[in-house]
Amino acid sequence: MGKKRVLVGYGIDVDAVANWINTCDGSPQNPTNVSRGVYGATVGIDRLLKLYAKYDIKATFFTPAHSIESFPTQLAKVRDAGHEIGLHGYTHEHISQLSALQQQDVLTRSIDSLTKFCGDKRPQGYTAPAWSTSKELISQLQAEGVAYDHSFMHHDLQPYFAPDNSETWVETNMAKSADAWMMPMTKLKPSKVVEIPANWHLDDWPPLQPIPGRAGAQGFVDTHVVEKLWLEQFDFAYREYDTFIFPMSIHPQVSGKPQVILMHERIIEYINKHEGVEWMPLCDMAKEFLEGRMPGVEVEGGVDP
Repeated sequence: MGKKRVLVGYGIDVDAVANWINTCDGSPQNPTNVSRGVYGATVGIDRLLKLYAKYDIKATFFTPAHSIESFPTQLAKVRDAGHEIGLHGYTHEHISQLSALQQQDVLTRSIDSLTKFCGDKRPQGYTAPAWSTSKELISQLQAEGVAYDHSFMHHDLQPYFAPDNSETWVETNMAKSADAWMMPMTKLKPSKVVEIPANWHLDDWPPLQPIPGRAGAQGFVDTHVVEKLWLEQFDFAYREYDTFIFPMSIHPQVSGKPQVILMHERIIEYINKHEGVEWMPLCDMAKEFLEGRMPGVEVEGGVDP
């Protein structure tokens, strides 16, 4: 076992009201759900900022432009405390459901909004709303000079260059003959965009956010169960790798709840007992990889046609 270097950080999705009003077809949203978003943008942000100040942590707040434009005073607290502000759509649109032109329009408007809010500093990172991506995403991010993405899951504990999404595959369609779909995926080709991988098993929303009527979102999991799941992943990584990253994904309207704040305090204090741990925003993880100080991995897969 060599000397450890572990880059740990939080990616906070400031969905606020945006996530709830993303009804896709324009149907009205329940005002109580909207109030949950207001809670996240106000109470939740305040509690997370206090938590990070307590432990001297700088984090990444992935913020829909709608959240910045609707809650500028709250997001100014984030900006002025020295945290990174990253891209997360305009109204938490699921880009998998948008045309390429709609995707570009949302990205352009979001970059403009965040750049102005951050004193003409362009955002460096992006995470797709609901991690629902598209074939156009990486090429659009690369064209806009966005350094890193936090949406894909080719690895869970190492940075890498995101595939450019030029690979192809054939979905099974049982209305056609079997010969129509029995063929391999084509070869993955790297882009210039760093991937700081997403991970549903390090996300607070699925186990802890109740959404009545939606399967898999009952939201009343014991925080100690979630804590155990997250720390078992950390323990495995610390045992198996000399260098790795550990990005956790949370939401102010979830992790701002009292019982979840206490969970994060326990997680932070446990991780801090380990040698080689460095807390940083996700942009700095990407920088460490780009500059060769965090080796990461090369993602491989597929075959030449």
